[in-house]
Amino acid sequence: MAEKKAGYRRGQKYIKNLRLYEVAKNGRVYWRLRTPLPSGTGFSERQFSSEPEARTAFEVAYVGHQNHGYSAGTLGVKERGDALAALDILRPTGMSLSEAAKYYASHHQNIHQNKLVTDAVAELLSAKGHDGLSACYRKDLRNRLGRFVESFGTRKMAEISAGEIDTWLRELSLGPSSRNTFRSRLSVLFFFARQRHWCAENVLAQVEKTKWLGTEPGILSPEQFARLLEAAGARTLPYWAIGGFAGLRSAELERLEWLDIDWERGLVEVTRLKSKTASRRHVAIRPALDAWLAPYRGYAKGKVCPPSLRHHLEADRARAGINDWPSNALRHSFASYALEHFKQPGELTVEMGHGSPDLVQKFYRHRVRPEAARAWWSILPPPAAQHKIVEGRFAAG
Repeated sequence: MAEKKAGYRRGQKYIKNLRLYEVAKNGRVYWRLRTPLPSGTGFSERQFSSEPEARTAFEVAYVGHQNHGYSAGTLGVKERGDALAALDILRPTGMSLSEAAKYYASHHQNIHQNKLVTDAVAELLSAKGHDGLSACYRKDLRNRLGRFVESFGTRKMAEISAGEIDTWLRELSLGPSSRNTFRSRLSVLFFFARQRHWCAENVLAQVEKTKWLGTEPGILSPEQFARLLEAAGARTLPYWAIGGFAGLRSAELERLEWLDIDWERGLVEVTRLKSKTASRRHVAIRPALDAWLAPYRGYAKGKVCPPSLRHHLEADRARAGINDWPSNALRHSFASYALEHFKQPGELTVEMGHGSPDLVQKFYRHRVRPEAARAWWSILPPPAAQHKIVEGRFAAG
């Protein structure tokens, strides 16, 4: 018989009647595993022709005894075989058998005690209705998740993979910004589902954002903006002036009320419920904006914008001879001319409602020349315009 080896590695505690022997028989080498019986007295033995298999069996027995004492020996032959096979599968991952079992049990429970996508979306929308979020955000969430329900409504949340979602997003054939917004809304859904144990993880973490490689934001020239203000009706003029001289988003402008304008402190307040980002901020009323809004002070009430706003805005643009209208032109123009003229990226970042000045510098730095910026902030109403505005402030525009 060859030299006996206990089978223990450095640091492992000796367990009575648990040993691994190397034996030679008829010119061949075998490994014999001795394991303690569940009673705590006596032992049983098994023989292996493969050393890795024998050492794996020893490790299973050792870990089982450490975790469960002598009762670990109650495992049957099939159970021990399954444990050995599982350890072989898990060895490259570094995950223990118990960790794998816990993960599978959690995932299995999520699948069989799960919500359908259509029900999960309904519960999410109901919950968000009580969170104080803006109506605009809740409408956007409902619309985007509604499209997801059309494709996956009858599926269980835990069954949907990151690959399926990535393919679905690509097939929407949307621009980078819209596609990333869809991804963001779906992440809200899966985070909500994970909190309620309807799925094991938020799979959107595995879906990459789309990189934006488009052109720079389009802006108006000072000449175009001056023509637009001159052509505007009395009821739409505040929309153009506040958009171009304060940079509010179009949706924020549509929600803005005259009581949100603090004439004494010279500020336009964007309240949390009217802001796209659901955060309150203020924008300074600079001299040009103050001049254009002065005729409305003390007269105007209610909402700043009139009903059927889009129709009125299109008519104003037509009178001004502006046929090509860049997306978010007023906001992008404001930021470009303000950054160049006032040189205050930190203040502009706050007024724009951005989280970092990097965005302001990235998109608006050196977009316009200094003389164009001076011209923009020098656009003032002619004296005759004040009488026209006051007389027509309640007209259809």
